[in-house]
Amino acid sequence: MEPIELADRLGRWSADRGPLYLLLAGRLRTLIDDGELRSGLLLPPDRRLAKALAVGRSTVVAAYDLLSVEGRVVRRQGSGTRVAGPGALPARETTHSPAFLQLLEPDADVIALACAAPATPPPEVAQAYRHILPELAAADGDIGYRPTGHPLLRTTIADRYSARGVPTDPEQILVTGGGQQALSLLARALLRPGDRVLVEAPTYPGALEAFREVAAMPRTGPVGLGAVTPATLAYIVATYQNPTGAVLPALARRTLVESARTAGVPLIDDEVLTELGFPGTDPPPPPLAALDESVISIGSLSKIVWGGLRVGWVRAPIPVIARLARLRAVHDLGGNIPAQLAAAWLLRNLDPLRERITQERKESHDLLVAELTERLPEWEVPTVSGGQTLWIRLPHGDGTSFAQRALRHGVAILPGAGLDASGGSIDYIRISFVAKPGSLREAVHRLAEAWRSYDPPDQPAPAVPPLAV
Repeated sequence: MEPIELADRLGRWSADRGPLYLLLAGRLRTLIDDGELRSGLLLPPDRRLAKALAVGRSTVVAAYDLLSVEGRVVRRQGSGTRVAGPGALPARETTHSPAFLQLLEPDADVIALACAAPATPPPEVAQAYRHILPELAAADGDIGYRPTGHPLLRTTIADRYSARGVPTDPEQILVTGGGQQALSLLARALLRPGDRVLVEAPTYPGALEAFREVAAMPRTGPVGLGAVTPATLAYIVATYQNPTGAVLPALARRTLVESARTAGVPLIDDEVLTELGFPGTDPPPPPLAALDESVISIGSLSKIVWGGLRVGWVRAPIPVIARLARLRAVHDLGGNIPAQLAAAWLLRNLDPLRERITQERKESHDLLVAELTERLPEWEVPTVSGGQTLWIRLPHGDGTSFAQRALRHGVAILPGAGLDASGGSIDYIRISFVAKPGSLREAVHRLAEAWRSYDPPDQPAPAVPPLAV
């Protein structure tokens, strides 16, 4: 196992209190006992893991030695350190993406800039629930199991697409439990083990994990993809791309869609961030589905409203929606109806909320850029015109080991390697600017301290492509 991969699986191991070697041993112990680190697995050498975790070699040695005394690892001179235990059939591997592991960690004194999502529901969420209570109380003859989603919400979403120049029938809409479930359902519906998926490098890590779950294989292209080459499926974030914030120009959109049509490759346009353009900036070009009816679009209220609402959707040709609905019925029978009714109200009243939210995002973006420029002048900090993240290339070192150093200083950021299926972006980090001004200022202060104390590895460990099977 490469150090960079183990570092990802360790998550916020150093964010708690106590000696570092005990914290490291405790997290390794959990991974071993849960079957995430299987019997016989060769763990990284002391020095290389220490560099990846931005700690002294003695910390790793002490942690390994403690686990050796407990019988959880076996250490032999010249043979390295291996996970001990009987050769039982390993459990199916689960995600080790830092983007997801951050969500599983207990709260700690860490400023979370790794997960790009609103930390507080806006007051409109409570207003929406108050508004739908009479309708909910009057419901009769409805068992509540709707795999395709509530008709009111499907119609509301279809109307919004039509208003954006994409004529849409409600039968072309499937409501999901957020954008991530939409991706997972599409991966299960359209992909088989070994299928090639064309993705941007870098891209949204949740998409890479969804494709990895079905054992699909990545085939990377640049941000924007260019022309689609033969593959089973293509996935792109055309507007305010995650993580770079790029917006695909109109001509490039047409080239992309036409090449996908010619190659016979289904194209997924992830529009979860589309509503997050900053005030005063040019609006993005029309959605890809406006250029071709067969384009599959994904949307969600998680970024523009609140992730806890868990309402997303897929817009696609009716046969695709029918297949997705059958998969959805097996998994959870259907979504939360009160949340869907509230989502319909929110979508009908979204414009004033969006104006306020995007103004807040712009102010947060400008503040983070200014603070980073002042406190870390050696960093080149690009600006964006929408979205939620900055994609920053470090002057030296690698994103994984610096993210570990930043975590030791109380800031969680996302290393770039896990967002790049080509094995690149090792020297990049992704930082979310969705936080309150005081938190952003303190986060930059801590990042500057982390950078001053950062001792990068002599040679950064190679990135492990997240879809390797």
